[in-house]
Amino acid sequence: MSPRTLLGPYLRLFAVPGAASFSLAGWIGRFPAPMLGLGAVLLVEAETGSYGVAGAVSGTLALSYAVAGPVWARVMDRRGQGPVLRLALVATLVTGIAFVAAVVADAPRWSWFLLAAATGASGPNIGSMVRARWSALLDPDGRQTAFAFEAVADEVVFVLGPPLVTLLATLIAPPVGFLTGIAFGVVGGFWLAAQHATEPPLHAAEPGAPARWRSVLTPTLLVVVVTYLAVGTVFGAIDVVVVGFAEEEGAQALSGAAIAVFALGSLVAGLVYGLAKLPGTLAARFVGTAVFFGLAAQALWAVGSLPVLIGCGFLAGLAIAPVLVSGTSLVESRVAPGVLTESLAWTITGLTLGVTAGSALSGAAVDAWGAEAAFAVPAGAAALAAVLAVGGSALIRDRAVGPELVEDRTTG
Repeated sequence: MSPRTLLGPYLRLFAVPGAASFSLAGWIGRFPAPMLGLGAVLLVEAETGSYGVAGAVSGTLALSYAVAGPVWARVMDRRGQGPVLRLALVATLVTGIAFVAAVVADAPRWSWFLLAAATGASGPNIGSMVRARWSALLDPDGRQTAFAFEAVADEVVFVLGPPLVTLLATLIAPPVGFLTGIAFGVVGGFWLAAQHATEPPLHAAEPGAPARWRSVLTPTLLVVVVTYLAVGTVFGAIDVVVVGFAEEEGAQALSGAAIAVFALGSLVAGLVYGLAKLPGTLAARFVGTAVFFGLAAQALWAVGSLPVLIGCGFLAGLAIAPVLVSGTSLVESRVAPGVLTESLAWTITGLTLGVTAGSALSGAAVDAWGAEAAFAVPAGAAALAAVLAVGGSALIRDRAVGPELVEDRTTG
């Protein structure tokens, strides 16, 4: 079978008018995701010498991003992506520069947290916007392939972003890595905002707020979000623990490359998952991939050197894309079109809330136990994700359970 035939489903995605352009713009606009959190860790640690403070500041940024993301998405569902995105990007640029200036100038610590929170709160959720565009343009089979492709695009960003921000921060100056992430987000975001033809249709505000919340916060979404809290904790912990471990090994400049190995494994798995014709329902696939994620991450207990970290990181990374794609596909299949962007943003909120917890917990663990022992934080969080998915399986097994207002829009 030729590569062209094998990759045919991916190639067909970009036969859709405008798809290549909005997907590429969204890819560039997502670089802040792996760069700002790690960039904040490197910047603050360079100024204070404390991973605890660095993790807390990075976690504050992630927390505010998580809380504000669904709000931005709700307004975009009603007002359109373009105008809302432009406003958010201007705010991100201003607050991001102010945050760096406050840290470099050794302003009061409270101002670091305040500006980190403002930077996170102004950050739009580019990934949910791109996925909402795909969902409006494709049939169910096409959406699964598109979501798998976007998961791969996410992982390419996470392969390239951490080494880039680490090299810029360590070889040039700590602020450069963080500011480069801001620049990528602004450039990609404004390019995406200019593409009106592929925007999802607008949906006016519903007259009854309670009905709207019931249509968004369904049992399916809640199970996925809670599971993603634990998954995100793994992500946040890995950023901090790997940086600390590389420093203990005398190779901090390689920390970004070590983090990228996790994303490389996920990239490979995402490509395969997008092409596979898997049995079972979307709910069963989500639970199965969450259990696989929980088991694969237990390899982190074996880390004792950088070469071992690279091998264990690749193995753990193989489980990342499948659990993210399956969860996103499950949520997308069970929400009303008028709340699609907001619902997808809630999944990212779950991840980023977890990143907040992971950054803070692992920063404290590195300071207290040392980096090698602190790998217990991501390993334990991954196991918790598996337990939460299995525990919530009864709530997501049946279609349109309880207050869910729509049935699965897939045949899987």
